Amino acid sequence: MKLFKLLAATAAAAVLLAAPAYAQTRIALVVKSLGNGFFDAAARGAEEAAAELGDVEVIYTGPTAATAEAQIEVVNSLIAQQVDAIAISANDPDALVPVLQRAQERGIKVISWDSGVAPEGRQLHLNPSDVDLIGETIIKLAADYLPEGGDVAILSAASTATNQNAWIEAAKAVIPEKFPNINLVAVVYGDDDSVKSTEEARGLIAAYPDLKAIIAPTTVGVVAAAQVVTDQNLIGKINVTGLALPSEFKQFIDNGASQAVALWNPIDLGYSAVYLAKALVDGEEAAPGATFSIGRVGEVTLDDTNSAAMAAPFQFDASNIEEFSKIY
Repeated sequence: MKLFKLLAATAAAAVLLAAPAYAQTRIALVVKSLGNGFFDAAARGAEEAAAELGDVEVIYTGPTAATAEAQIEVVNSLIAQQVDAIAISANDPDALVPVLQRAQERGIKVISWDSGVAPEGRQLHLNPSDVDLIGETIIKLAADYLPEGGDVAILSAASTATNQNAWIEAAKAVIPEKFPNINLVAVVYGDDDSVKSTEEARGLIAAYPDLKAIIAPTTVGVVAAAQVVTDQNLIGKINVTGLALPSEFKQFIDNGASQAVALWNPIDLGYSAVYLAKALVDGEEAAPGATFSIGRVGEVTLDDTNSAAMAAPFQFDASNIEEFSKIY
């Protein structure tokens, strides 16, 4: 009997020693596609939040192609891994709903960030900024350098991208009232692919000889368009603007292909997404009017669709692009 008790005590001690001091919360940060500087910066912020929270492991993942089908495969894999939460920037607002509902049925908390999922597919959504403000900003970035107005075109990401479409609709709505001299001649889609975005930018220039500006509310598209303007010796004739990472875009501010661009801080966006996902795992409830802490970024309050906006876009131009290009 004494030997049995000794063996039992020894086994129990071994289990205690082998067990971790705490169970880590595993949060999957699912992006539209890997190899995108914007999302790489968001992953840096996610890791920063994980370090602050202390008991979080971030799984940074996504497909190589920015399609809903590829993201569905990624999410199915995460369900099989039994992660605690999924924070996704969606390639399609509706196509991902069934697989994300399945994740929630398995007890996985689901939020969307950056590019949203339909409400039935997630518990809350974090917009990088207010939709109407972004729409107005991208038009203003062009209009500020077109005192007499003129033709502009939009080079977007995927035609199904929730955030892109919302910003474009907001931009269209604000033109008649605030920018009546701006003529939006076309909206085209580069699918967040540099090759296709380049082709679409070339097509716009060929189709609209009086084009004065290309607005690309996508970090991939804005670089592609600026490179086309540079290569075709159209600097000073066509201004490229939109949403850009300073580190990727500095050369085009420097060479004059662009006068100014804007963006929120993707580091803060990934950071905030992890804070929100962890709050849900810890039992906080996502409901209209609920307020959540997002660490050093501040706090957000959910609207009637369980969505919230993080911060206003910030403008980058020749006066500050050098400084911010060293950060992200």
